[in-house]
This record gives sequence, C-alpha cells and structure tokens, in this order.
Amino acid sequence: MTDEPDKNSEDEFTEMLRQFLSGNSELDPSKLASAAGLPSDPAAVAALMQQLQNAMQSSGDGVDWKVALDAAQQIAVADAAPTSPGQRSALEQALHVAELWLDEVTYVTELAATPRLLTRKEWATATMPVWTQVAEPVALSIADALTSVLKDQAPEELSGMMASASKLMRNIGGALFAMQLGQVVGQLSTEVVSGGDVGIPLMEEQQAALVPQNLEAFGEGLDIPADQVQLYLAVREIAHARLFRHAKWLRLHMISSITEFARGISIDTGRLEDLASSFDPSNPEELRQAMVSGALIPPKSESQLQALARLETTLALVEGWVDVVTAAATSRLPKRDAIAETVRRRRATGGPAESAFSTLVGLELRPRRLREAAAMWQAVTDAVGPEARDALWSHPDVTPTTDDIDNPEALVARLLAGAPEPDEMDLALEDFFRAEEAAGAGDAGDAAGAAGAAGDGGAAGDSGADRRDPEAPPAV
Repeated sequence: MTDEPDKNSEDEFTEMLRQFLSGNSELDPSKLASAAGLPSDPAAVAALMQQLQNAMQSSGDGVDWKVALDAAQQIAVADAAPTSPGQRSALEQALHVAELWLDEVTYVTELAATPRLLTRKEWATATMPVWTQVAEPVALSIADALTSVLKDQAPEELSGMMASASKLMRNIGGALFAMQLGQVVGQLSTEVVSGGDVGIPLMEEQQAALVPQNLEAFGEGLDIPADQVQLYLAVREIAHARLFRHAKWLRLHMISSITEFARGISIDTGRLEDLASSFDPSNPEELRQAMVSGALIPPKSESQLQALARLETTLALVEGWVDVVTAAATSRLPKRDAIAETVRRRRATGGPAESAFSTLVGLELRPRRLREAAAMWQAVTDAVGPEARDALWSHPDVTPTTDDIDNPEALVARLLAGAPEPDEMDLALEDFFRAEEAAGAGDAGDAAGAAGAAGDGGAAGDSGADRRDPEAPPAV
C-alpha cells in the first residue's frame, strides 16, 4: 500500500504533462517555445510540442539528438536556394585549381576524397555528430541539475511525484536542450562557407566542402570578382582539410580538448533554485535569458582553463598555418589581401550562431592569437622553407607551442641549429628499422635490379619532378 500514493502521483504528473502538450491546459505553449529560444510561430510551437511528446514516450534516459538534427535541418531548408549548373562548374574548377596551387607551396598529404559542394541541410547533417559530441556533457549536466532542483523545490506532498517522474523530466529537459542546439547548428548552416569555417574539424574523413549558397552571400558587397573569392576560399578549405589528413593526431587532440572542457562544466544549481522558486510559467523570459546568457554555467575551473588554453593554442596554430599557406598559394590573385582581411575580421568577431554556441556550451571557438601564430609560421617559412615548416605537424611533440608563438625567433634558431643528437633509444630504434628495411630490400633485390635494367632509362630523370614551377600557370 505504501507504493500506491507514489504511483498515483506519477500518473497525475504524467497526465498533467500530457494535457499541457496536447493544448488542453491553461499554460500557453508559445511561452515554453520562447523559453526554449524558439520563434513563437505556430509551426515552431507545434514542432516543440511534438518533440516533447516524443520525449515523454521515450524509453531511454538521456538526450535524443535526433531532435537537434530535425531542428537544424528545418532551419537549413527554410531559405535554401539551388546551385545552378554554372555555379557548380565554377566552384568545382576553383577547387581543382586550389589543389594545384597548394601543391606548389605545401608538403602535406593530399586529400583522399574529392571535395564536395554541400547544401545548407547537407552541411548541418554532416557536422551534427561533432556538435552533439561536444554538447552532450553540458546537456546531461543541465538535465541532472534541473531534476535535482525540481525535487528539492517541490512541496513535500509532491515529493513522491517528482521522484517518480525524474526520468521523464530528464528526457524533456534533454529535448529542450537538443532543440536549442539544433537552432544553433541550423543558424550556423546559413552562415558558414565551408566545412572548416569554424576552425574545428567538423567533417569526417577530413572531407573538404564548400557551401555555395553561403559563399555567394559572402562575396556580396565586397567589390571583388566572384572568381577570386571562390578561389581564395577554396584554397583555405582544402588547406584546412589537408592539414588534418596529414597530421592524423590533430583532430583527436582538438576534439579531446573540447570534450575535456565540456565535461568540466557543472551547472550553477543555486541560480537554478532561484529561478525555480520564482518561476512564472506565463512569463518564462527570465529562464530564457538565464540559458542564452550562460548565467547557469559557473566560472571556469582551473582544469577547464588549462584545456581552454590548449584548445586556443591549437586553433591559433591551425588557422595561422592556413592563413600563411593560403597567402602563398593565392599570390596570383590581385585582391588576395582584401579577401584575407575580410576572412580575418569575420573569424575574430564570429557570427550570431557562434555566439549562441558559446553561451549554450560555455566555449568560444575563436583563435584569439591568430595574427601572432600566422606571423610565427611566416617567420619559420622564411627561415627554413615550407618543407621544414610542414614537418612540424608530424607529431604533437614537435608542433610549436604557445611559447613559440610568443618568441618565434627562438623557434627559428632551434630549427636552424638542426635536430638534437639522438639518445640511446633513438639510435636503437633507428638500427632496428634499418635492419628491417635491409632485410626487405634483400629479398627483392634481384627482381628490382632486373626491372630497373629493363625499364625506361628516362623514368629516373622524371622521378624528382614532384614540385611544379611556382611561376608556371596552373593546369586547369
């Protein structure tokens, strides 16, 4: 008999939610939509109610990220414009030329997959897995904190109801957060021009991609020929994708830094308790402001500050390198500097959706030291050349640090001095690999010699021509 009141309370609470989500309540659903940061038009409200009804019926315990994807795709297709055959042809040509130009100035791995032209919806769909991976720790923290506060704030006679309905509340809270993330990603899909536009590696398999509709909008009002804008942004995107394919450790390092930061976020339950005690369902503006302003996320911990510093350094190094190689590869473009400055200003200020993401997750994605990092990479290029510069991405232990950004002269001096003397372990490994290589070469020596004797004598003369004349026009 002792369990019966709780069961009745749970049924009562569930029925109350069903009545609200069905529109049979005195509460206005549009107010809840406003609290979730959604527009109050009937379609958005209906979509929110449907998603919350689905959350009530979910047997899981967590965040259904399909809610975020649905919300993002809905925004992405709202003002979608098709790409004409002429635009597609011009962009494909720009991507092809960009690869040839980058071959002249970089020594990083070429892409394995052909660059893509994406619609806004395709961009949102392709990048959502990374966004959800980054946001999930925050979503779970909010859901846990909200459930805890509601339990603590509930009157004693309703305590059984709240305890029994905690899973339901977590699912609904997760759905609200997922819809907010979907709003952010959907808005980003209308702003970004490429797969790597926000700095972090969002595309799987180091895929290079352009968003033609947004790229066209980027060039409007610049008084710069469209083909120059297309070429410059194509070079930037392929350089970004090539770097992450070349430095295979880099993507994991960057995503790990982001998730480490996000896992350290704990929601300010005191602020939530204040909101819960004074919450007026008919006027949820205070709750909405608390969520969109980041007021629920307390100051960063020491471990978070360290993770953030590592991430900012990596972002600056990546973007600085991309800037330098893009400048070198696009030296033929008369308006290169004007386009570059537009890109830098855009990255420094960020767009509305990027600001929304920073308040939602508590993380900014802007490389604060971009200019200093670019100056360091340029100094390295001038001193030791592009091949030695790009070799610095071969392993995280040799990649420049924040101290190198502060003092590029010291980095250049180390590089000019050459590598340090190898230690005993290095010598042992070198001997081992040399023996393995000699054994393999011995097995195939006779066959290789015969093939060399019978082959075209002129082939050897061509084997070293793997770099094009920088002054030669690109093959199109």
